[in-house]
Amino acid sequence: MLTRDQIDAFFTAFMSKDLAVVMGHFADDAVMIDPHYPQSVMHGRTEIERGLAWSFMNLVKPGFVIRQVWIEGDSASIEVATHHEFKGGLVMHFDQVFVVETRDGKITRLQTYAPYAPHGITGFFTRLTRLVWWLQGKL
Repeated sequence: MLTRDQIDAFFTAFMSKDLAVVMGHFADDAVMIDPHYPQSVMHGRTEIERGLAWSFMNLVKPGFVIRQVWIEGDSASIEVATHHEFKGGLVMHFDQVFVVETRDGKITRLQTYAPYAPHGITGFFTRLTRLVWWLQGKL
């Protein structure tokens, strides 16, 4: 069964940029899905480690504030406020939700959901509607 202590240990290791400890949380056959990485779907420890190493190379100071955790057996949803500082002075603040599945205490799937607007034609119509509503005083 997944515990809050395991979740806290994972985020603490990530914020410390401790790649070895972070990787220790993943099963050999894990999948990590995150649109913030060059390879948004990473299969297995080799791909996940390459993605995380890239992330740690670009992040000066990773930051997560856990707002809410929902645990059900071997799965969890974690809502966080993200505050990352990148090389070159870029600072980003955004919300995310992580969905985690585990087996025998190891992460088998970690997927990130960020509240970005849709892209493509759907995103165009969403932005257009927002503009119209703003002009109408609805926003």
